[in-house]
Amino acid sequence: MKAIGSTLFLAFFLTALFGQEQEAGTIRNIVPNPGFETFANTPLGWFYKGEDFTRLMKYWTSPTGASPDVFGPKVRVPESWAEKGFGKQAPHSGGAMVGLTLYGCGNGKPHCREYVQAQLLEPLVVGQTYLIECWMAQLANTTAIDNIGFYFSKNSLQVADDELIPLTPDFKLSEILEIAPGKWKKISGTFTAKTEAEVLLIGNFYPDEETSIRRIRDESLTYAYYYIDDVVVKKVPPILPVPVKETDIRLQPLEAGKTFQLENLLFDFDKWELHPRSFLELDKVIELMKANPKMVIQINGHTDYIGEDQYNMYLSRKRAKSVVAYLNEHGISRSRTLYKGYGETQPVASNATEEGRQLNRRVELEVVRL
Repeated sequence: MKAIGSTLFLAFFLTALFGQEQEAGTIRNIVPNPGFETFANTPLGWFYKGEDFTRLMKYWTSPTGASPDVFGPKVRVPESWAEKGFGKQAPHSGGAMVGLTLYGCGNGKPHCREYVQAQLLEPLVVGQTYLIECWMAQLANTTAIDNIGFYFSKNSLQVADDELIPLTPDFKLSEILEIAPGKWKKISGTFTAKTEAEVLLIGNFYPDEETSIRRIRDESLTYAYYYIDDVVVKKVPPILPVPVKETDIRLQPLEAGKTFQLENLLFDFDKWELHPRSFLELDKVIELMKANPKMVIQINGHTDYIGEDQYNMYLSRKRAKSVVAYLNEHGISRSRTLYKGYGETQPVASNATEEGRQLNRRVELEVVRL
């Protein structure tokens, strides 16, 4: 058996080192695809369901059945909506942006409550102060409102219906946001993290009757519609050290044949491309292997039982290969990294429940030799 020094000392060392690196380096934006520039698929038309938005926008999803709108290259706005002014606004930067309906449930507007959510690149640090920033524009002649908010959740939300999400945002606008047609306004504020949240949601979390409004120009346009671009969440100095948990793979005793589950390795449904949130965990594996230069590992991919056996084997293998590719691209020799897909053949929990299936969809690191 081989251990990496004293667990207590190493945990303290890693915590202090990580904090120093953050302080010395550039403070990064932890929102992926902050300007909505990257699409996961080719646009096929306008958006009518939340799943349409989720299918198209890289690293962002709709947490409800309502569909936020995407504006960008090859996205065609239907004539009936273009006549109302949708799509005439130019993005704040780049070539794309999103649009949300945030008020107007009692006036016949489809999808009167729309939200977007994104898995952050790293969890929030409890007690750390963060800057929240984005640029917003307003659809010409529509109602202006307050209560536009930002909520940080430990997990992604998903509800089937087009409905209000009644949460208390970590930061929200207390004044009505009125923006001249064609213009952009920067929204900015700070908050202190109370939990190790990992998901950002943006929208109006209050019902119409609790939202202050101002009618603008056209009394018939009673809904509120805003464009959003260039979202930022980043730490405000002083930078607190990131706590190192006892389960951190860098603290575990190592021996040949031992297997560890890699936490927070995220993939989109039915895909094998790593979500950027996964890099934080894989960088720990890289540190571990550099500290143990003779160590050889095998990455094992697993799925739940949903789908064809042969395809699940293929998917699990592709996901394991994606992990190995990341390690190889960051300095770990191919001779030290093996991979294998097991599909649904090695469950660790019952496939009868969603909780059990989530446990079975996993990626593991197996120590081949030290």
